Amino acid sequence: MSAEQKGPVIGIRHLQAMLLFLAIVVNYVARLSVSVAVVAMTDADTSNPKFPEYNWTGVETSYVLSSFYWGYIITQFPAGFLVRRFGAKMVLLVPTLATAVLSGITPPCVAWGGWQAFSVIRIVEGLFQGLIFPCIHEHLAKWSPPKDRNRLGVFAYSGADCGSVLAMASSGLIANSSMGWPGIFYVSAGMCGVWCVLWLLLSSNNAPSSRLIGAQERDYIERSMKRPDGFHAQKIPVPWRAIWTCAPFYALLIVRSAQGWANSTMQLQTPSYMHGVLEMDIKSNALYSALPFLAMWCMSYVYLAFADLALSRSWMSLTTLRKSINTISYWGPAAALIGIGFLDKSQTNLAIALMTINAGLNAGSGIGSILTIIDMSPNHSGMLMAIVNGIGNIFPLLTPLLVGVIVTEPGSRSQWQIVFGMTAVVFFFGNLVYLIWGTTDLQAWDAENYLSPHDQESTSKNQMDLKSKAEKKESKTT
Repeated sequence: MSAEQKGPVIGIRHLQAMLLFLAIVVNYVARLSVSVAVVAMTDADTSNPKFPEYNWTGVETSYVLSSFYWGYIITQFPAGFLVRRFGAKMVLLVPTLATAVLSGITPPCVAWGGWQAFSVIRIVEGLFQGLIFPCIHEHLAKWSPPKDRNRLGVFAYSGADCGSVLAMASSGLIANSSMGWPGIFYVSAGMCGVWCVLWLLLSSNNAPSSRLIGAQERDYIERSMKRPDGFHAQKIPVPWRAIWTCAPFYALLIVRSAQGWANSTMQLQTPSYMHGVLEMDIKSNALYSALPFLAMWCMSYVYLAFADLALSRSWMSLTTLRKSINTISYWGPAAALIGIGFLDKSQTNLAIALMTINAGLNAGSGIGSILTIIDMSPNHSGMLMAIVNGIGNIFPLLTPLLVGVIVTEPGSRSQWQIVFGMTAVVFFFGNLVYLIWGTTDLQAWDAENYLSPHDQESTSKNQMDLKSKAEKKESKTT
């Protein structure tokens, strides 16, 4: 393939992936740093003691941690329509800008209204951030030629791991600094604000509308989508009946729901587990809590390298590759989680090692199942992501509340065993369903001229009726 057919090695499509990476980073920092901030806010001895301490119960803390997802799931589905109507550039800007504002006003609002005000802010923040991932997926579908999809997709989504690392590692340091726990929120607000400026200056909804892209790269992207008349000009109706009767779609929905459950357990509960069972102070707690996500970030590129090698040498089909990587990413962590539950404060190093291995193995879920959405339907990827992410995030909404009910004593190892054991079971069965029914095959209902069996039957019947009427009319004339 010539250089012209391939497009430039580094181009504007890579810049868009970088902007998406940074978008996820800054929003994840704002979303996840609360798990460390809550520990500092309720135990002044673990951070800078000059700032207010709140006597919140475990149940009240669980409300704060879960409240984000109450808003988050509501706007997932509308996000699919909004991004189709207005494009990712505008729709992705709004939630990040709102997150900057909400993070900045959190400390004074908590001082005024306690955990209830904190929960309300988190709900509103969740409402805005619910728009993000449908936008990310739609933007990737518009900018990612099939040959570049793994690289661009994995790089963009690795922002979640990078954001998790920064949230966990920096939050404890900030809470111990002169800024105290309020600084966690102010730093998040500043990061989101800087990203908004970069996004306004450098992003475009698609290749044809970009003022920065060259003709060679634009033609390469358009041609690779197999739409010679312009992929991005397509306005295809959403085939609702076909989507909701598609077995691979349900397999995708279940496997991503399992990931949502596991993510919320590890991201939001790890600091509480380390503080309660392993009895670690917030500074070392935050740093060690970041290790699993650092492993996840690094391993995502290892999985990417293997995927590129496997596909370039035709070792396996794309479906087999995604399922194989997803199995390692789900069943490996399931075994590690069970082991973690049997450890106590005398085995701190082993517990941290297992959590790091757990997260590192799970890094393959991006290649394993997230990008399958674009494989199945590039035309409807934003809407599918809205549905999958919306339903999948019901579980992150419920798991902090469930943990709050199960873990009544934060230092109880047996109670945490139940939490980790349940998560392992969810991991196992989620991937099993995906192995049986999942696929990366382009679905028939992605086509512009797709007609469902019901529509085909109706069309055929109408044609027969018209033919019959024409024959009768001709017979009368004769």
